This record gives sequence, C-alpha cells and structure tokens, in this order.
Amino acid sequence: MKKERGNKTVSGSFSLRKNLLEVFTRSDGLVSVVVVALGFLVGTLLILIVGRKPSGLYSAIVQVVTGFDLRRYTWNVRYTGEWLVMSMPLILCGFSMAFAARTGLFNIGAEGQYAAGLTAAQLTAIFFPPVPALHWFVALVAALAAGAVWGGVVGWFKAKFSVSEVVATIMMNYIALYGSRLIALNMPGANTYRTPDFPATAMIRSPFLERLTNGSRLNYGLWFTLAAAVFFWLIMGKTRLGYSLRATGFNREAARYGGISVNGSITSAMAISGAFAGLAGAIVALGSFTHGRVPAFQDGYGFDGIAVALVGNSTAWGTALSGLLFGMLKSAQPLMQSRQIPKEITSIIMGLVVVFISLRAGVRILVNWQMKEKAHGDEQ
Repeated sequence: MKKERGNKTVSGSFSLRKNLLEVFTRSDGLVSVVVVALGFLVGTLLILIVGRKPSGLYSAIVQVVTGFDLRRYTWNVRYTGEWLVMSMPLILCGFSMAFAARTGLFNIGAEGQYAAGLTAAQLTAIFFPPVPALHWFVALVAALAAGAVWGGVVGWFKAKFSVSEVVATIMMNYIALYGSRLIALNMPGANTYRTPDFPATAMIRSPFLERLTNGSRLNYGLWFTLAAAVFFWLIMGKTRLGYSLRATGFNREAARYGGISVNGSITSAMAISGAFAGLAGAIVALGSFTHGRVPAFQDGYGFDGIAVALVGNSTAWGTALSGLLFGMLKSAQPLMQSRQIPKEITSIIMGLVVVFISLRAGVRILVNWQMKEKAHGDEQ
C-alpha cells in the first residue's frame, strides 16, 4: 500500500514537472519575457559588482522610452523619437531573419542585403531627377529591389544546387560591403568617407514627426516599418504563399509531396527577406543622413537582426517588439555613460538574452528525455 502511494507521489511529481516544462517550452511569448527578465537581472548584478548604482540603467531606459529625466524632472520627447529611429532598422533586419526562418532557412545575410539596399538608395538619391515625392519613392523601390535580388540569388543557389545559405550569405555580406564602398568612392564629388549631399526631394524626412518629437530624426520610415510588419503578418498567416512557405519550413519533402514548389518557396522567402533588409538600408540612408556614406565597416544592423528575430520567435509582432527592446538598449547607452554606467552592460544584456533564448532547445530535449524515461519505466 505504501509502495503504491509512493509510486503515485513520484508519478504526480513527475507529471507536474513535465507539465511545467512543457508549458514553458511551448509558450514562446512566456519564454521571451522570462529570458529578457533574466538578462536584466544579470545586468543589474554586474552593475553592482563594478560598484555602480543600477538605478542609472533603469533611469536611462525610462528617459529613452518616455523622454522623462528622473534626475532633473524634465521632459524631452526627442529621446523617444531617437529610440524609434534606432529601432526601425533593427526591426526590419529582424524581419529579414524571421521571414526566412519560417521557411526553414537561416538567413544571416541581412547585413549584406541591408548594404545593397543602402547603396541602391544612395545611387538613386544622387542620380535620379529631383522630382518631389517621386524621387524618394523610386529610391525606396530601388532599395527593395536590390535587397530582394541580393537575398533571392542565395535562395536560388540553395534551391537549385543545395548551396548552404549560411555560407553563401556570409560571402555575400562581404561582397555587398566592399562593392558598396567601391561604388560610393567613384561617385562624382565623393571623398573617402562621404558623397555629396542628397537633394531634399530624396529625403524621407517628416516635418510633422520632427515637430512632434522635438526635433528628432524620426521620419516616414516609421510608417514603412509598420507597413512591413503588417505585410509580414498578412503574407505569413493569411495567404496561400505564406502557407506554402510555412509548409516548406516544417517539412520540405511533405510540402513537395503536397504539390508545393519547394524551390520556388525557398527563392521567394529569401527574396522577400532581402527586401526587408534592403528597406532598412534605404531608411537609414535617406532618413538619418543628408549625404551618402562610403562604408568602411558593416553597420551591424543585420547581425543584430538575428538576435531580434530569435527573441521575437520569428513572428511579425514578436520581432517588432524585440526590435523596440534592442533599440531601447542601444539608445540608452549614451545616457548610461552620463550616469557612470558602462555602456557595455547593454551589450551584455542583449547577449545574455540570446543565450537564454537558445537554451529553450535544451529544455525541450530535457522534456523529451524525461518523457522517454518515464515511458520506459512504465513498460517495466
């Protein structure tokens, strides 16, 4: 009798533990919230270890998000505008990674696709006739097309010749960087770090948003980023194309058996992913600068986009929220330094968030292992 009661207790304890682990691993939103909290917890401990006050970190974050300075009780919404400016390319490059991931692809080429879009936008801004409204519109379309081509080429090689998209996108990143530098250096009037100023008609500045945010650089890119999020959500969740892409990501052979063009899905996914990153390049080029840049190194938005997509679980709105989080941390760095907090703390937090989110796969393995052990024990 006691033995049966003991077995029931062990079985009940195992079931409770298994259920908790299953809830944790299956609830992607819960996992993201937990790992972000853990990242901030560790960041707080590190600040205490180096002898600083964690309040400096959190007051900087509050000032970035709301514009309110808790030290001086002043309010300047410009900080909020700059936070959104920083977040927009992170969100779009996150979409680039996330969209491909839903098709079972690992696109780490957003940095190159971003550079291709930036270069196309700069070329169009300088050489296209300065027609109001049409000028910046054509520049955006050119950037979208350049990013789509840069990603689509990798998708085509993957579909046609089974070339690893990881290796191909890494190589394409460097080709885009040095190709962009070579093109910019040979523009009329360019020097080693910048091109001539863009015509006003090429800029995506928004006087309304600038006034609303007290002179920040917030521009029409805000609406384009929001439109990209809606596009991602609609395409992936509400269309036949999205169904084909998701089916290909779940099981390519089953998708092929079901009549889905797997090669077409792979190429389309990489092209659309590249278009997201290309749009990010255009928004940075035409919204944050008044002249073209001669890139000497990679901006890093594409690589940060990988982390953004992972934390956002490769969904449209999750990735958007994750991009806002990472943009908030990056925007808080100068304010943290003014409060004697090492700015590297935010980079550590972002890195830890990615590490913790990656541990989810390990927890799932643990759940499966325990379930197998329990089944094996029941059989005996």
